[in-house]
Amino acid sequence: MSALILLGKPVAEKMLQDLKKDVKELDPKLVVVQVGDDPSSDSYIRQKLKSCEAVDMRNEHRHLDKKTTLKQLLSVIDELNKDPDVTGFIVQVPLPGDLNDHVPEITRAINPKKDVDGFGAYNLGKMFLSKEFEHLPPATPAGIFEMLKYYEIDVAGKHSVVVGRSNIVGKPLAVMLINRGATVTVCHSRTDDLAFYTTQADLLFTAVGKPKLITKEMVKPGAVVVDIGVSRTDKGLKGDVDFENVKEVASAITPVPGGVGPLTVASLIRNCVTAKKRQISVDTVILK
Repeated sequence: MSALILLGKPVAEKMLQDLKKDVKELDPKLVVVQVGDDPSSDSYIRQKLKSCEAVDMRNEHRHLDKKTTLKQLLSVIDELNKDPDVTGFIVQVPLPGDLNDHVPEITRAINPKKDVDGFGAYNLGKMFLSKEFEHLPPATPAGIFEMLKYYEIDVAGKHSVVVGRSNIVGKPLAVMLINRGATVTVCHSRTDDLAFYTTQADLLFTAVGKPKLITKEMVKPGAVVVDIGVSRTDKGLKGDVDFENVKEVASAITPVPGGVGPLTVASLIRNCVTAKKRQISVDTVILK
């Protein structure tokens, strides 16, 4: 029997619908900072602004010239940090030229209260405490858990294998799985005999960016497979998983495209709403 196909669109639509009331009451504003004209960034930004419009959230696309210097970009970040009307903002990556080498410094410059990407050390560090401190988590892992909740897939007590160890997806996903009671194994490019681990997974998450890395033989029958990797090929977007073959052994699987992607954007919008709530709360500690 073929697997249940875990589509992201209905989950994202529900997330956005649920946010409309808060957006109307709180009136948050999201700013997207783009440097240069990377085609992939153009596409991602359009999706983000479209989702803002879907919930009537105020938004701004701050498009900077590709020759923008680090000093100039940091000045824009400082301006947005100080602007009380800006709830949250992101700096879209990749950045052009040498700027991309300074991403850690750029991320560090963003006020944690406005770090709606959830990439800064403060918001990542809070996640290690417990699920209750996942206030502004990275959007992709957060979206994955909304998907699992929507399709009534529980991770507690299950063996979850995460393939990939990036700060954006792999590492925070592993921590968030632990927070929810999963037993977690993390694999990466230096893991020997990857199949040894993937065939033990009740839930398999892969975020590498290598087409068809995960084959049918590498998946435990009945496993849930969440494909987060995306690669641009001559035949379009492809995931890490050999979808057509793996769906014959998995109990549930996400497609690429159409799976996790829409959830990342919806989670970003939710983070902006959460940031606004925390900014107006008298119990919130003001961070410098």
